[in-house]
Amino acid sequence: MSFVAVCGLLVFPVAPRPGAAQGPADLQLRFDNETNAVHKAKLLQKLGDAQLEEARRAGKAGDHNLLGLTLEKYRDNVRAAFDVLKKQHPDAEKQSNGYRQLEMHLRKGIREVDDALVVSPEDYKPPLQLVRQDLIDLDDELLKMLFPRRPLNQRAPRPPAEKQL
Repeated sequence: MSFVAVCGLLVFPVAPRPGAAQGPADLQLRFDNETNAVHKAKLLQKLGDAQLEEARRAGKAGDHNLLGLTLEKYRDNVRAAFDVLKKQHPDAEKQSNGYRQLEMHLRKGIREVDDALVVSPEDYKPPLQLVRQDLIDLDDELLKMLFPRRPLNQRAPRPPAEKQL
């Protein structure tokens, strides 16, 4: 091995650093192999951000097939994380860790699908509308689990009006 090659290995290590940014494929692999529900939900935040960014890039490039496939995969990942959470921690009200992170990211995902629907041609809208509805249904179920004592279709009670002087 030459001196230049040895120096190159010292400057540019082969293995990625633990804190190094990972691509969607690496994150997907970690997500698929994660068995802890809370860790899986938290990992979905990173994976979801990467997938939503990939979907945005595909939309800007006019690749609506990739846009749709990426958002469908995002929906499938949200569903997988939610299913594992329900199985391992069925009482979301008492053990909300994981559920909260999933719900916040899910809201972000719904907004991204809404944005994609605005810019997509008519032929590509029906699958995106299905993804959107699936995400909304998952979000509704998540909220019902997190707040079982408050129906979703009722408003929060108003505080009493202060007396005017």
